[in-house]
Amino acid sequence: MFKKYILILTISLFFSCDNNKFEFLIKDEKFRKSIKTGNFMELSQGYTYFEIDNRKNDKVLVFVHGFSVPSYIWDKTYYSAKEKGFKVIRLDLFGRGYSENPDVLYSDELFARQIIELLDDLEVFKASFLGLSNGGRVISKIADLKPNIIDKLIYVSASSFSEHEELENKNVTEDEINNFIKTKYPSISVDQLSDFKYPENFPNWATKYEALLKYKGFARALISTQKNHINLDLEHTEINNSNMKVYTIWGDSDSVVVYNKIKEKLNKLLPNRFEYIVSESGHLPHIENQKEFENYLFNVILK
Repeated sequence: MFKKYILILTISLFFSCDNNKFEFLIKDEKFRKSIKTGNFMELSQGYTYFEIDNRKNDKVLVFVHGFSVPSYIWDKTYYSAKEKGFKVIRLDLFGRGYSENPDVLYSDELFARQIIELLDDLEVFKASFLGLSNGGRVISKIADLKPNIIDKLIYVSASSFSEHEELENKNVTEDEINNFIKTKYPSISVDQLSDFKYPENFPNWATKYEALLKYKGFARALISTQKNHINLDLEHTEINNSNMKVYTIWGDSDSVVVYNKIKEKLNKLLPNRFEYIVSESGHLPHIENQKEFENYLFNVILK
């Protein structure tokens, strides 16, 4: 435990002494040409970065990331699924990673339509969706907007079932953005370590996240996403009443989405789901206990 706090303190001091500018890089055509991995597709709301492998396979897995960390958060499971021959697709949602940061309201529906539009262009008509954390909200919305595309819904540490009071004013002001950058950015990268049960095992996690802070519009996207959170009870009731196969996976020590706080509501909304608890893991069980997570995913859910 002592080593864990020393590690976090060291990283915090490193970043607090770094005076690099925040949000100075615009994701324009020049930026997109500089990215040597993956692909870009121009959709109705802007350019989307995505990766796709094993195009000819008809067993499709779509990986949807969470609130702020983009598609690289799925690295381990994505590459495992690729090696097993699945057709795999992952993308950066708008406002995250390499995808464009449009000046729009960042709602569940925006992200869901982004994915649906991408899959339409890729001629994907059926897929299993893995939604991590806030990505769980997105796959719930996909199921609401286009239920026929769903093979299986796989929620991983999903924040889909929390209570939210809908705001009347969802606009984001410049003052809010500037205050967020001033107060949150100096520590936001280190804060990501709270996703792990054993953060000392991931010393480079904060450094990788720090690179995201250079993109213009990142703070606005995060604030707008928070402001646009609403309850998804109706969507989940419809999912439960359908014939969709639903799976929920949790880390046994998740301190971000605390299972005991949402368990009662989850049981009410999705009583027919299949559930699995991954041992020795926090909010990112697919990373902290890859072996156990993937054993359940590939040998039970996707067998």
